[in-house]
This record gives sequence, structure tokens and C-alpha cells, in this order.
Amino acid sequence: MSKETFHVLTATAVALPIENIDTDQIIPARFLKATTREGFGDNLFRDWRFTADNQPIDTFELNNPRYAGAQILVAGKNFGMGSSREHAAWAIHDYGFRVVVSSFFADIFRNNALNTFVLPVQVSQPFLESLLAAVEQDSTLSVVVDLPAQTISFGDQSETFAINTYKKTCLMNGYDDIDYLLSLQSEIREFDLAHS
Repeated sequence: MSKETFHVLTATAVALPIENIDTDQIIPARFLKATTREGFGDNLFRDWRFTADNQPIDTFELNNPRYAGAQILVAGKNFGMGSSREHAAWAIHDYGFRVVVSSFFADIFRNNALNTFVLPVQVSQPFLESLLAAVEQDSTLSVVVDLPAQTISFGDQSETFAINTYKKTCLMNGYDDIDYLLSLQSEIREFDLAHS
């Protein structure tokens, strides 16, 4: 998985107005045998996207050509519940989503997403409902996610979202945990010298 920085994303979105989406629906267990993070996007929402004989299900949102290229997934309340598998976040990232918006995230999924350079944006239920309706009405709608300002906006609506300061720093600089520690080498050296 490539690391990338995140500052401001202006992109289209996919509306998936389903509540309580669990990690087995995001990436079914039978696809967890791979040893690298690549390729999981092919099986994102596999049992909702394809029939048993691998034919696309036309009524499922991700198969709708009008959502092609969308980088923001807008889902119903309580996204990422269930098992702690990292593969769910890997599949979302590998498919091409940079942001997932919901009114509630399971804590383990939230952490896995942040570690995978996917930004989970938790918004109020009224804002979520407005965004879902707007995206369903207009698939070309631009949604702006501003990480430095911690805001998400579309049309004339905007809302702030919370994020752990450490994870915000990592996303803005493209750091994983090791990269972050390496970025502090000079400060660590100075502290060590001052306290030796």
C-alpha cells in the first residue's frame, strides 16, 4: 500500500444508505487469505456487488456508472462494526476511496482506516441524511473534505469533524507510526543530550 498525504480532498461521492454495515459485508471472510494489501478492492462489498456466478448486480450503487471515480463513500449509521479485520479498511482503500462518511464508526474500524490512510469522517445524523440525499440526487456533486480545518462541506452546508491530533499529523504528512517516530529524531536526540 502506498502512503499518501491528505490535506483537502474535493471529490464526488457514492451514497450507500445502509445502516450497520459490518466488516464481513465490506470484505467477506473467504477473501482474507492474501498476504499483501493489494487486490482487496476487487472484492469490496463482494456479495452485494456480484451474484454467485460473478455477474454484477446492476442495482448496487458501486456498479452504477454514474458513481465511477468517486473517492468518498457516504454510508449509513454504524459503519465497520463486527470483527477487527484490517482487511475491511484495506479493501476500501484499494478500491479508491480516500474518505468514508458516517454518523457513527466502530472504534476498531476507525483506527484501521486511519492506519490505512483512509479518513473516517463522523458527522451528525441530520448532516449525513442531507449528504446522502444530495449525492443520490446529483452524482456529480462536489464534496470538500478539509483535514487541516476539520470540515466537510457540500453546497451551502458544512460541518466540523473530530480526529485524533496524532492521526491527523500522520495523515497530513503521509506517516505511519515508524515514520512519525523517525520525524522526531532531532527532538529525541536533543532531549537525550539534555538529560544525559
